[in-house]
Order: sequence, then structure tokens, then C-alpha cells
Amino acid sequence: MSAKKNTDILVDSKADAPKTELNKTELQDSNIDVTPGPLAEGEIPATNGSGKIHIVVADDHAVLRESLSALLGTQPDIEVVGAAADGSQALDLVQAKHPDVLVLDLFMPGSDGFEVLRTLDKAGSRVATVVLTGSESETDYTNVVRLGGRGLVLKSDGPEKLFAAVRAVAQGELAFSDDMAQRVLSTMAADTRSFMQAQASSLDRLSERERQIAFCVARGKKNKDISAQLNISENTVKRHLQSIFNKTGARDRLELAVLALNEASKQAA
Repeated sequence: MSAKKNTDILVDSKADAPKTELNKTELQDSNIDVTPGPLAEGEIPATNGSGKIHIVVADDHAVLRESLSALLGTQPDIEVVGAAADGSQALDLVQAKHPDVLVLDLFMPGSDGFEVLRTLDKAGSRVATVVLTGSESETDYTNVVRLGGRGLVLKSDGPEKLFAAVRAVAQGELAFSDDMAQRVLSTMAADTRSFMQAQASSLDRLSERERQIAFCVARGKKNKDISAQLNISENTVKRHLQSIFNKTGARDRLELAVLALNEASKQAA
């Protein structure tokens, strides 16, 4: 894994999915091909009125679960409102507490983290999920993204990485390291080749400025970074992005990044 890790990918919004009752029995096939639905830029997923980010922690190891809860509770802008020992409890707490963020272990007995992600995604839940795992599997990372996970932190990372990821996803961002994001995007581009072929000419419809912005997004640049690099205002970047989404059919920055990555691969061939 790269030593350079930050949370450089934002998700631009189209519309929030409606909140529905969670159904723990209606789980989708493990090969589901779904990218995470967008949140409004800068919007915290749930409005709790406290000014704090409300969190549910889910991990089957009691010591780690309690330690994580205590660690997160040291932050003045974070409040842990529940802790779950398995996936079923996690879903119950999300439904009961309506947290802003779920910090989720992937591998738990019974309903694991993947099943939790599938259920939340199908239910249209607005909770933003940060997966905390010891796995270094590229397949696991890709499935987390496809199933709606908005961040992934390794258990070997320090506390500041977890704090940063929680704050990022609460504001509608994706929280993956640059290296991890590129690996996920590369895998998704290969796995969705037929979709890419259908969209082969999507970037051809973009202006030169729009293409520049699309490739910046593929490199994980935030709007403010794109603004500084291209010497244009952030509002201009946002207007260009809306035009890019309309022209390409991409639903969010993740899909746009995959399109741009595929285009770059074709140019390099």
C-alpha cells in the first residue's frame, strides 16, 4: 500500500435516495454491480441538530469495539450513539438511531459487513459507511465501493486516518487513499468493460476544459484543487461538472473517474 493516504475524492449529488425500512432478508447477489449513490456536496447525511457527527460502531471483537467507541468519543465533533457486535445489530442500530456514519468491520460472524452494505444500499439508507478492516484484498475494496461504502480505513492505520475518514464521509466525500482509489477504479473499469464500450464516445462530447476536469476527477482531485490547478473558480468547476454529468451519463464522480480512466487507457494503448 502507498504511504501517501488522504481523502481526495468527492461525490457530487443528483438526489438523495428516500429512507425506507431495512429488510435484513432481502440481500442482493454477491456480484452486484452498484456504485454508491451521491450525497449533496457538503451535506451531512442526517440532520441531528447537535452539531456533532453521530456514529454507530460495528465490530465483533468486544475490546476493539469498546476501544473504537472510546477513541472516537475523544473528538469534540463526534458522538458514538451505539455499538454493535454483528451485522444484524448494526442494521437494528442504524434503523433506531439514524446515525450520520457507520464504522463497520467487514468480517463478522452471521451477517458480515458485505451483507450490511448490501442491505443498506437496497434500502436507500442515507447513513455513510466507513469500513474498518485488516484486509488488503483489492476485490474486497472494490466490493465495498460497489455496495455503497464511502470510505475504507485499514486497522493498521493510525487514529487520525479514521477521524479524517469519518469527517470526510459525513460531508459527502469518499475516503480512500490515492493508491487504493486507483486500484479500485482500475478493477471497476475492467469489470465493467461492456458499459465502457457503450459509453466509448462519452468523453468525445466534452469540451477541452471539461475533459481537463474529468481527468482531474480521475486523479482524485477535489473541486478546490481543480480550481487552483486550472485557475478558475470553484463555482465554475461545479458548473462544468454538471455539464459533464449530463453529457456522459455518469451519475457521480466515481463513475466519471472510471470513464476517464478507461479513456486514458485507450489513448495509451
